Amino acid sequence: MAYRPPAMSPSAPTFKLAIVGRPNVGKSTLFNRLVGKRLALVDDQPGVTRDLREGEGKLADLRFIVVDTAGLEDVDDDSLQARMRRLTDRAVAEADVVLFVIDARAGVTPLDQTFADILRRRGGRILLGANKAEGRAGLSGAMEAYSLGLGEPIPFSAEHGEGMEALYAALQPIADTFADEAALITAQAPETNVALPEVLGEEDESDGVADPSRPIQIAVVGRPNAGKSTLVNAILGEERLLTGPEAGITRDAIGLEIDWGGRPFRVFDTAGMRKKARVQEKLEKLSVGDGLRAVRYAEVVVVLLDVASSFEQQDLRIADLAEREGRAVVIAVNKWDLEKDKSARLRELREAFDRLLPQLKGAPLVTVSAIEGRGLDRLREAVLKVHATWNRRIATAKLNRWLGDRVAEHAPPAPSGRRIRLRYMTQVKSRPPSFLAFCNKPEDLPESYTRFLVNGLRRDFGLDGVPIRFSYRKTENPYDRK
Repeated sequence: MAYRPPAMSPSAPTFKLAIVGRPNVGKSTLFNRLVGKRLALVDDQPGVTRDLREGEGKLADLRFIVVDTAGLEDVDDDSLQARMRRLTDRAVAEADVVLFVIDARAGVTPLDQTFADILRRRGGRILLGANKAEGRAGLSGAMEAYSLGLGEPIPFSAEHGEGMEALYAALQPIADTFADEAALITAQAPETNVALPEVLGEEDESDGVADPSRPIQIAVVGRPNAGKSTLVNAILGEERLLTGPEAGITRDAIGLEIDWGGRPFRVFDTAGMRKKARVQEKLEKLSVGDGLRAVRYAEVVVVLLDVASSFEQQDLRIADLAEREGRAVVIAVNKWDLEKDKSARLRELREAFDRLLPQLKGAPLVTVSAIEGRGLDRLREAVLKVHATWNRRIATAKLNRWLGDRVAEHAPPAPSGRRIRLRYMTQVKSRPPSFLAFCNKPEDLPESYTRFLVNGLRRDFGLDGVPIRFSYRKTENPYDRK
């Protein structure tokens, strides 16, 4: 069957826009304005943004990829600021358009002049934006921006949404140029024969099967300095996220779409989570809150531990949080390259896992070395396994045969001499697997009997490593036609 790539739709992103500038000029506020969501953390103090964050920008009928970058610093050593600067330089090199933003209320600073000179020598499509241009002081600073030699400044206020029509007017001809180029490439593309996917066999309609074309959402969480960003970089195969020996480098929960072994994933790198009592600063509270949201929207949570200090109290809290949120969990122990007696240490880790996290019984425990890129294949297999289990559905007929066997094996108690009767059960949803049993006196069933049933479901249906939700409903026997 002949296949011709479809023409790019008007709503598809047509170019990539990088927002750059010195710290605290409002880049993240503008980023949030363009993507229409509060994706990037915003605070009054400078230097909040450290990693690159991408989103789909929308301005009237224009669609584009917008990149939020760290504040530009005039450093070239191996400090944290210098590593942030190199990430921003990379974003500039990969962008189709660079929007250089200054603070109109502060006017043109020496640092603005330095980076304007760098951008001017680099060439390419460069726009000059004067943010915080509301009011008389802002307009004065916007006029001063002419001195940077980057063309006519675009005055706007990202916080109040003023001046967006001027930014639209500057971006529209650029978008038209890229749309014309894309249309030309599409028209000249040769026809390609594409084989239809091979049918591997019929699936049992009772089993939940995740769509393989939809990215699996993963959140990598853990204490500060466990190596979360290093692990995500290792999975990506490139230095996409800021890393270093300093604890607490990551602040935003950065989501990255990748192809990992032929399967699409969306991986969220999150800020390190310390004990709540130690989190005092507003910015760290925002970062932790961002990470908690990533856990709630994830499908699989990778809890990353440091091999030198595994299963500390905070690790247990983080893993328990993921379980309570109903996420599938994988425990990954990082910095495995530093461990001398690996076999003995692995036995210790498995014993501690079984003892300290019984609610995650059967969840995979994988050892990795993010800095050396080892163990990533095992990690991917573990993620795919628990994700498939998390999506599993079991036919009602199978469940009721199973329930009959379990009740015959261990009958419910009979408080006050009246037997509790479990009528039937069904799976009401997956993600995580959730079951509902109907009985005549659910309020009298002890918690120990629910644990008996949940443990049996794990054992008999292979539901290891995922949370199981089990509830009851009081009802009469529906088959009793009196």
